[in-house]
Amino acid sequence: MKKIALAGAFAFAATSAFAGNLDAPIIEEEPAVEVLIEEETTSSAGGVIVPIIFLVFAGAVIAN
Repeated sequence: MKKIALAGAFAFAATSAFAGNLDAPIIEEEPAVEVLIEEETTSSAGGVIVPIIFLVFAGAVIAN
């Protein structure tokens, strides 16, 4: 009889414990904060000038 009680105790202890209830958890969403960053627009020629200058200097070096 002791073995049956001990086996029952071990079987009960080995089962997974369930804490809580079966309802889905309620998660409160924080209000969304929009951050607007205004950037000044520049002309597209700003990114072209440096490579053109590099090509001019490289051409001058190769020509010599």
